[in-house]
Amino acid sequence: MTPSVLFVCVRNGGKSQMAAGLMREAAGDRVEVQSAGTNPGEKINALSAQVLAEVGVDISGATPRPIDPDLLRTVDLVVTLGHDATVEVLDGVELENWDTDEPFERGIDGIERMRLVRDDINTHVEALASQLSASRT
Repeated sequence: MTPSVLFVCVRNGGKSQMAAGLMREAAGDRVEVQSAGTNPGEKINALSAQVLAEVGVDISGATPRPIDPDLLRTVDLVVTLGHDATVEVLDGVELENWDTDEPFERGIDGIERMRLVRDDINTHVEALASQLSASRT
């Protein structure tokens, strides 16, 4: 059975979309990947899309969407990025929170901030992709 993961942030325009794109790249069809937001915005963060394009991942066509209770029933793992997004998961669904780097707290903004966020999320994604692949064997 293919493991499934739902990445969640508040707006579903940046971090959760980045995590989903990076996981699709890392795991291919070995992991079913979704993303959603607790209060979704209207579009993908342009800088998030730009820094993912730098590493060959295209999220430019993605659209922010809300958490759907039906979707929550179909995933094995929900990963929240940061502490602003909270999700009530159903019995049998694992919940994990990733405390992601916030470079703006150190005065780093713009494209450099997004590159650091991307790299931090990618570290988490790579570890999770390995863990999920190992659990299938």
